[in-house]
Amino acid sequence: MAQYTPPLRDLQFVLHELLDVSSEFKQMPAHADIDADTINAVLEEGGKFAAEVLFPLNISGDAEGCKLDKVTHEVTPPTGFKEAYAKYVEGGWPALSCDPEYGGQGLPHTVNQCFYEMLNSANQAWTMYPGLSHGAYECLHAHGTEDQKRLYLTKLVSGEWTGTMCLTEPHCGTDLGLLRTKAEPQADGTYKITGQKIFISAGEHNLAENIVHLVLARLPDAPAGSKGISLFIVPKFHIKADGSLGERNAIHCGALEHKMGIHGNATCQMILDGAVGTLVGQPHKGLAAMFVMMNAARLGVGNQSLGLTEVAYQNAVAYAKDRIQMRSLTGPKSPDKPADSIIVHPDVRKMLLTARAFAEGGRALAVYTVVQLDKELSHPDEDVRKEAADEVALLTPIIKAFLTDNGWLATSHCMQVFGGHGYIHEWGMEQYVRDARINMIYEGTNTVQSLDLLGRKILGDNGKKLKAFGKKIAEFVEEEGVREDMQEFINPLADLGDKVTKLTTELGMKAFGNADEVGGAAVDYLRVVGHLTFAYLFARMAKIALDKQNSGDPFYTAKLHTIRFYFAKLLPETASLIRTARAGVAPLMAMDEALF
Repeated sequence: MAQYTPPLRDLQFVLHELLDVSSEFKQMPAHADIDADTINAVLEEGGKFAAEVLFPLNISGDAEGCKLDKVTHEVTPPTGFKEAYAKYVEGGWPALSCDPEYGGQGLPHTVNQCFYEMLNSANQAWTMYPGLSHGAYECLHAHGTEDQKRLYLTKLVSGEWTGTMCLTEPHCGTDLGLLRTKAEPQADGTYKITGQKIFISAGEHNLAENIVHLVLARLPDAPAGSKGISLFIVPKFHIKADGSLGERNAIHCGALEHKMGIHGNATCQMILDGAVGTLVGQPHKGLAAMFVMMNAARLGVGNQSLGLTEVAYQNAVAYAKDRIQMRSLTGPKSPDKPADSIIVHPDVRKMLLTARAFAEGGRALAVYTVVQLDKELSHPDEDVRKEAADEVALLTPIIKAFLTDNGWLATSHCMQVFGGHGYIHEWGMEQYVRDARINMIYEGTNTVQSLDLLGRKILGDNGKKLKAFGKKIAEFVEEEGVREDMQEFINPLADLGDKVTKLTTELGMKAFGNADEVGGAAVDYLRVVGHLTFAYLFARMAKIALDKQNSGDPFYTAKLHTIRFYFAKLLPETASLIRTARAGVAPLMAMDEALF
């Protein structure tokens, strides 16, 4: 019943018409020969893999789930997952954006992210197995020794091995300063690591021959708190001097979590009982190294919800066009039928357009940000790299929180379009809702992302990063504000930019007197700034669509309709958010704990 078509036309619009990525890549020696035809060809093939190999396994994988053998501690993913992973490796997909020195294809991260949007639409639970490997690769590429890179990166790049990150423990989640896992130094320079980790996605499986666990633990002399955390590589199987695999390491899956969603991914409780590991980076500096992986994961989680938003929208539209029920309030639209298709009803269209706008706005923001990431990593100009790094830092918590909040709303709306059928498993819609819900929680809850945005990324540098982004918006407003046909987009964009500036100043002043004011306003504030990024990118898209609306291509007409809906029906949410952010922390903290 469910269906998925890769959104190649909109991806091409964002990549080539909105962002002109080929011109951007020409400024980066590593990517100077990457043109639009190359990008399009890669994504077309990637879309086929997503739609033809992964998507058919989504509903069945959710129903079957993973199985743990409590004797051997081995986990078997759902039927077909291992074969799909073999095809993924055979196609060279793990190497897409990796360093050629380690067998990678050296394509921009932008291409890989667009590919992963399609994988997430097709099957989020499966995509998490190889997806986590990218974070492990980035972490070791940035902080590993030459020996560690030689030993691990080639295998991660090829897909022969996969990776995980082992952070959370039963008594601590976000507050990693509380973790207790111990690392005891050994005479041969290795460490024996003992402890328990929970919620470890893809922690145990049979898709690849080895799993590279990146584990946070404490050395015996570690200071208390987050400044006493070290990072270790703990492979599932020991690795011999010649690179072949030895015996099983003392790390295993003790239990599988019974979850609301993403049933096809093995979320494991991992037991380390003197497992042998090697130190990554400097002692007690592990959190900084792990943040390379965590920040990559936060962008990836936003991409997960973008994928779910797109596929939920596609299925809801198809159903709304086919399902007949009642008549249009303005008279029959299909008089030859006993009832009209439900797509004639205004509120059904509101739900569909909400999902569509969140998908198209989220896609633009996600690709815009990863282009900045490519600049940060590959541009020859140090000033450009620094500016891009600041922008990525600013936008990362927005992508993680705003896109996942939107994904939860969008999938819920799309399930609602199906009525009672949306609640039934075989239609696939309730799975998207369940899968979308985790994305607001893991890799730092959305409240944590909001605190990071307002407290660290904005107030922490006196608004420097936000002002730099605001300058781009102001320049666009000045350039396009003279166009009469752009007023419906430019005026609300400029107005929201002014309001964000005032709100930020006001919250900063309040925070000087009471730091809890940041906590009281942060979630609303992030959503306001999220809308500012959407409004900016939608206004830029509107300019392109207006210039090409008479081209005969209905794509631009549809784009304008979606943008107008966004500005009329979704952007006004910012008014209430600004009001609640300004309401302060008193209504939240005034009541005594005993009265709860």
